[in-house]
Amino acid sequence: MSDLSVDDLKVDIATKQIVKGVSLSIKNNEFVGLLGPNGSGKSTLLKAIYRVLKPSGGTVLLYGKDIKNINPKTIAKQLGVVSQFNDINFNFKVIDVVLMGRSPHKSLLQNENKDDYILAIQSLEKVGMEKHFDRNFSSLSGGEKQRVILARALTQNPKILILDEPTNHLDIKYQIEIMNVVKNLNICVLAALHDLGIASKYCDKLIVLKDGQIVTQGEPEEVITSEMIKNVYDINSYIYKNPVTNTISIDYYCD
Repeated sequence: MSDLSVDDLKVDIATKQIVKGVSLSIKNNEFVGLLGPNGSGKSTLLKAIYRVLKPSGGTVLLYGKDIKNINPKTIAKQLGVVSQFNDINFNFKVIDVVLMGRSPHKSLLQNENKDDYILAIQSLEKVGMEKHFDRNFSSLSGGEKQRVILARALTQNPKILILDEPTNHLDIKYQIEIMNVVKNLNICVLAALHDLGIASKYCDKLIVLKDGQIVTQGEPEEVITSEMIKNVYDINSYIYKNPVTNTISIDYYCD
């Protein structure tokens, strides 16, 4: 049984179908990357999985159970989400934002305890933000906010992590550090990514969307081809094995 599975999922926004019958599954601590150009349906698909958008058809199963029939608090104990936009309007301290990840594990009036604070600080350390625990969240840069929101998800202790462009706004150093953190969690991860090189390095499996449909999927070396990049992204590329890292490298060029 898959930890997370999607069967023939469809999502309409207004009168337009954005996701057109997508099926996928994740199990055994797989790191699955979701690729595709802007407008391909990646974010819409993820939002339907974590119930921000209501699908017009199909099912999402969490450990074999229809997610529509699972209590939201139960879902939050199992499924962590780092979305693309993280505007928190209230002037919370960084530590308070991270501690929000413990709320699914608390009763209504139960306060955070020492163990919660230790877990929150450890999560901030993992993303390199422990020195900023007392800063106002609103004062952070976009990249810093993204790292704090990831720390909040880690504090949640999820079994499955959904990431929507987790390296957006991050310098190259922090892109690599964040991907290393996520990879070493050893939990199921479904991540929408825009950098094909990073996706090929960290993901066990890649799924490519175009116009709301899966066009190809498989292991990175099977999926990342010049033909796929031309078909999906409409640009020419040269792909080779980096002799230092032994990973896929991509050069792009125009005709």
